[in-house]
Amino acid sequence: MAARKKSGRKYGKAASKRVESAMRRRKKGTLRSGKGGKGGKVKSRKQAIAIGLSEARSKGAKVPRKRGGKKGGRKSGGRKRSR
Repeated sequence: MAARKKSGRKYGKAASKRVESAMRRRKKGTLRSGKGGKGGKVKSRKQAIAIGLSEARSKGAKVPRKRGGKKGGRKSGGRKRSR
C-alpha cells in the first residue's frame, strides 16, 4: 500500500475571513468588480468568492494558486459597438 501524504487545511483562516467579508459586501450591494472597484456591482456568488480569494492572495494568506485552463468571458475581444 502506498502511503498517502497527510494534508492540512487547503485554505488558511485569513482566506476564509476575506471570502466571508466579500460575501457580506455582495449582500449589502457594495462589492464591485474591476481594478480599484470601478466596475459594476457584483451579483454572482461565485464572483464574490473569487474576489475574496484574490484579495486574500494579495494579502499573503494561504490560498492554493489559480488553476489554468478554463477561461470564461467574452468570445470576441473588444467592446460592443453601437450604431
